[in-house]
Amino acid sequence: MIINYLGGEFVKVQFGDTILAFNPISKDSKLKTTKFGADIVLSSINHPDMNGIDQMSFGEKKPFVISGPGEYEVKGVFIKGLASGSGYDGEKRINTIYTVGLEGMNICFLGAIDTPELSKEADEGIDGVDILFVPIGGEGVLSPAQAYKLAVSIGPKIIIPVHYGDMGGKDALKQFLKEAGDNPKPEAKLTLKKKDLEGKEADVVVLEKE
Repeated sequence: MIINYLGGEFVKVQFGDTILAFNPISKDSKLKTTKFGADIVLSSINHPDMNGIDQMSFGEKKPFVISGPGEYEVKGVFIKGLASGSGYDGEKRINTIYTVGLEGMNICFLGAIDTPELSKEADEGIDGVDILFVPIGGEGVLSPAQAYKLAVSIGPKIIIPVHYGDMGGKDALKQFLKEAGDNPKPEAKLTLKKKDLEGKEADVVVLEKE
């Protein structure tokens, strides 16, 4: 599995020839976007900063789009969408948390969540998380302190912060790492196999924006 961070909440996950895009940035956003062909697109909220489905078709690749709660199986990938809340961009919205199982690993992508505690449904639906993506920028999503507290309560092996810098929260990453008591060197990408997760417990990984 190869994970790349493309700014905002935009994350690309590739395993073999299959590509997943989480919260791709639309060309209608003020944020810088990237275009490539994805097999599956997962969008947490309906906002140009996170619903750039139009950017994820390239050549013969036309993605299967998931934009809300439910259970899905696409190309052998098991996906669950769980409802939560978001106050992103000053408006109350439904935010979808996604859990994805692939290559024997479980990903949890919290999206633009603004509630520091999970609903009962989400709490019961999230189990055995290996890699957790958490928004840390405040202003409609979790603050750095809330983000770290919630991340640790979920119990992942790896925590990857998103939603900071170009999305606001200028010092959010610095504050988040202070909460974590860690200062990892940013990595250009994260390449993982299941065996790489052994011995890890809430390890923070910072990915450089491509």
